[in-house]
Amino acid sequence: MTVRPRKQIHLAAHFPGVNSTTVWADPRSRSQIAFSSFEHLARSAERGLFDFFFLAEGLRLREHKGRIHDLDVVGRPESLTVLNALAAVTERIGLAAMVNATFNEPYELARRLATLDHLSGGRAAWNVVTSSDAFTGENFRRGGYLDRADLPHSRLRSSGGTPITRAAEFLDVARELWDSWTPDGLSRPFAHRDQHFDIAGEFTVPRSPQGHPVVIQAGGSGEGREFAARAADVVFTRHGTLEDGRACYADVKARLAKYGRSADDLKIMPGVTVVLGDTAAEAQERAAEIRRQQVSPQNAILAVEQIWGTDLSSYDPDGPFPDFDPEPDPSLTQGWTRRGDSVATAEKWRALSRQKGLSIRQTVIEASGRQSFVGTPEAVAAELETFVRQDAADGFILVPHLTPGGLDEFVDRVVPLLQERGAFRTEYRDATLRSHLGLAEPGDKG
Repeated sequence: MTVRPRKQIHLAAHFPGVNSTTVWADPRSRSQIAFSSFEHLARSAERGLFDFFFLAEGLRLREHKGRIHDLDVVGRPESLTVLNALAAVTERIGLAAMVNATFNEPYELARRLATLDHLSGGRAAWNVVTSSDAFTGENFRRGGYLDRADLPHSRLRSSGGTPITRAAEFLDVARELWDSWTPDGLSRPFAHRDQHFDIAGEFTVPRSPQGHPVVIQAGGSGEGREFAARAADVVFTRHGTLEDGRACYADVKARLAKYGRSADDLKIMPGVTVVLGDTAAEAQERAAEIRRQQVSPQNAILAVEQIWGTDLSSYDPDGPFPDFDPEPDPSLTQGWTRRGDSVATAEKWRALSRQKGLSIRQTVIEASGRQSFVGTPEAVAAELETFVRQDAADGFILVPHLTPGGLDEFVDRVVPLLQERGAFRTEYRDATLRSHLGLAEPGDKG
């Protein structure tokens, strides 16, 4: 009888910044822009033998009711610059940056990513994102945005099985540029003329240590899954139940064959949070307190205003919801991720409030709770392994609620248990991010 090898868990760390997960009121919270914060979390992740450290980006300060969001005013640094600095103080951990394809050009971004790959010894990764946000576009010379049909997580128009979107073409061009140098150091001219780009010349950066930076794609829609199956090395999904995870995993992996790829060519890594306690009850109590800190009275009203599309500052966060339906005002909130159908969300929240007798704040806490794994270190380690062994994920991107020390407890208390179970590495075996993830190096396309 053939015994299936024990699946190994992949782990990554997301740097908590200006989002609804981070708890800034905690006295242990530190700066989100000081290099020491980035260094601390990256070193903790490397001490835990994580695959990569992930930085998101924000291209414009968010506004609500004409005012800049409080947390944004302290700054949102450019990700690749930070990662280049981290390359000098880390040795093995991958360095992943979210970089927008809408407001960049292939030649320049491919050059910056290839540079990071060289400086880090083959540890660079790119989370490909795009934007349909005209508010953000005002910061750029283009002054506008792409139609949603040209976004990787939106409608994909196909021709001969290839998605024709700006993001997909952008990625294709970047890979052409990286492949324009042979592994033995010969440069070849490139030329690309298509729907969005008409460029030709010679790329200035030799082929990098891992061939191409690792490509990450975020999104769980059917169209996003198709984009990931065609083009990504890692897909950053939303975490759900074990059953939902297995269904998503099976669906995404089944899409790979049409692009000539195997199941091992794409790693599925949901973003998750972890709350630990010495007992199950203590962990649940800590999780509840973190949720209360994440959703302050002010944040609760802000969340409801985003749904209702109107000023609700006169409402008591400890009182009931508005009895009228939303009338979305696009100018009320700018630069925030939309929550989908506002009327449906409002009705869902009001129904939850009625069913459980919850106030506005209590309902927002209940509806937006982000704790994925809550329990003792032993219980969390077992549950993480269950998700991977039962094909609900290949690994996880941890999103701690504290900057910069939010990963330390997991590294100290959970990682050793995963290692004891034989489910996680005890050392880095190679130097590149592709090797950490078990991904093949791209072949020379000359």
